[in-house]
Amino acid sequence: MKKVFANSFKTFVCIVFLSFTIIGIAQSSSGINNFLKPSDTLNKSRRNAIVISQASAGVLTLIALDQLWYADFERTKFRTTNDNNQWLQMDKLGHVYAAYQFGRLGADTFKWAGVSKKDQLIYGATLGFSFLTAVEVFDGFSQEWGFSWGDMIANATGTGLYVGQELLWDEQRIALKYSFNRTEFAPLNPDKLGNGFAEEFLKDYNGQTYWLSFNLNSFFKSDCIPNWLNFAVGYGANGMLTGSNDDLNFPNQDRYRQFYLSFDIDLTRIKTNSGVLKTLFSIFNTIKVPMPTLEFNGKNGVKAHYIYF
Repeated sequence: MKKVFANSFKTFVCIVFLSFTIIGIAQSSSGINNFLKPSDTLNKSRRNAIVISQASAGVLTLIALDQLWYADFERTKFRTTNDNNQWLQMDKLGHVYAAYQFGRLGADTFKWAGVSKKDQLIYGATLGFSFLTAVEVFDGFSQEWGFSWGDMIANATGTGLYVGQELLWDEQRIALKYSFNRTEFAPLNPDKLGNGFAEEFLKDYNGQTYWLSFNLNSFFKSDCIPNWLNFAVGYGANGMLTGSNDDLNFPNQDRYRQFYLSFDIDLTRIKTNSGVLKTLFSIFNTIKVPMPTLEFNGKNGVKAHYIYF
């Protein structure tokens, strides 16, 4: 019954995990611009700070999960579950997104330390997959959840999207992004979809959209196209009050998929000499920039949005 909150809680824990990693590294440096500038050669002190911070934060986070979350549910022998038909696969896209962003951040931190490109991908880009796999194993020993191969495939897909582009193009031509709008569905089932904006942002799959954002200049190499201009394809779903239609408490759900076409901005391609701005652009490049959008769905056909987030 609390699967949505569990996914949201784990996402929150992931954010905390990354925050402790960044804070632990930042404390080893003074001078923000020098700190943010990537090293041209291997900087062992930076590399060691990353490894120690990530390992410590990861272990502490998993212990916290075990004691503060999984302890509230009955333990069981390791078991698997098939939840691939839940939430019109929006939860699986959440796993893809988390693994991709973890991998991107992990590789970027090792790049900042001057680690070789090979090691960036082997040790940095697999950060998200490793952490999310550990969480999935915890699920396997919980009577409430169970180990999901669908989640594992989604985690691998997110990591593969990052690593594959680095191997193929040596850059991220296709960014995975996220956006959210409040919906009218949360008040109908606040236990699962959230009560108030803060909860709904994490729990209401109806309001979430996941985007593949393609950098146009990377593919077409034209001086007429701004280097930062992207074209985005999005996916969302609506009408969901529970994970599936077999919930007797909500038997008449009008569930349907949504597909979007829009423009976007790749913030990391905006030229600046400021290390602070580069860092902020990298962080906020995880979110889709509001733009005019065309929506296609099985219920209303084609719908135009002057601005859609």
